[in-house]
Amino acid sequence: MIINQLKTAIAFFITLFFSQNLIQTPNKIPLIIDADTANEVDDLFALVGAMSSERLEIRGISSAQFHISPLASDSTVLESQEINERLVELANRKDIPLPIGSNFPLRSKSEARRSPASDFIIQEAMAMKGNEKLNLVILGSCTNVASAILQEPRIIPKIKVYYLGIWHDPEKNTFDKKEFNSGNDTLAVNILLDTPNLDLTIMSATTSQHLVFEKEIVDQQLKGKSELGDYLVDRLESYNRWWTRDDPEKKQWIMWDVAIIEALIHPEWAKAEEFWTPEENTRRKVKIYTSIETELMQEDFWKRLNETIE
Repeated sequence: MIINQLKTAIAFFITLFFSQNLIQTPNKIPLIIDADTANEVDDLFALVGAMSSERLEIRGISSAQFHISPLASDSTVLESQEINERLVELANRKDIPLPIGSNFPLRSKSEARRSPASDFIIQEAMAMKGNEKLNLVILGSCTNVASAILQEPRIIPKIKVYYLGIWHDPEKNTFDKKEFNSGNDTLAVNILLDTPNLDLTIMSATTSQHLVFEKEIVDQQLKGKSELGDYLVDRLESYNRWWTRDDPEKKQWIMWDVAIIEALIHPEWAKAEEFWTPEENTRRKVKIYTSIETELMQEDFWKRLNETIE
């Protein structure tokens, strides 16, 4: 009798232990990252940081165009695609689909730029079950996501869009769409702002500019440790920072894109507030990040990356 009671008690506590662990274990975040990877340096760091996170279930990485850059070729999306392919190879993540996006911005607010990327976004969004949503993280132009919405509006309740772009003044609630990412397809940005019921969160350039990596720390963390680490360092050293003559030795680099990935992994480190859209857009509220914990984000990034590359 006592032995049976003891067995029952042990079974109960084992069940309780595992059930509580399951409750405490956060669900993975399903997402597609849309990146103009060849445009800059921070995109590469953001993608590698995302691939190193057990919190993120990366369903795909799509490539985006950046045609207004003075360094732009006639096929910027192909440049981004090639770097994406190299990154997943070096990170040993060839399991991640890499659909290529449109090489051109939208022609009009009613005409999609259909591409393998926009088709893939629709496919993955429509496959979501129940109330689960697919997270779409845009690190560059909004062309591919806006095209997917135009092609298949039924995906709207099935997606959450996280967009890195615009300059935003939280006190005055003013939007400056002349920011680089926004300028590469302003029509697409407006589609995101204008679409009723679209769950949209913006990591403004105003907020993300505060996440700055020191080149000295980058070298300490990455140089000579792996082929992937050296690839990132080489990108930082060789890229021509055309928009400023300050810091010619590249002792610092703003990691705009890393900020939005870290905010997704650790929402407690980023404050998002609701704001009305600009007057020229559909009158509705969207969420915009107004502050981020830069030190915590950096510590977390390097911790994960070192566990991945060593």
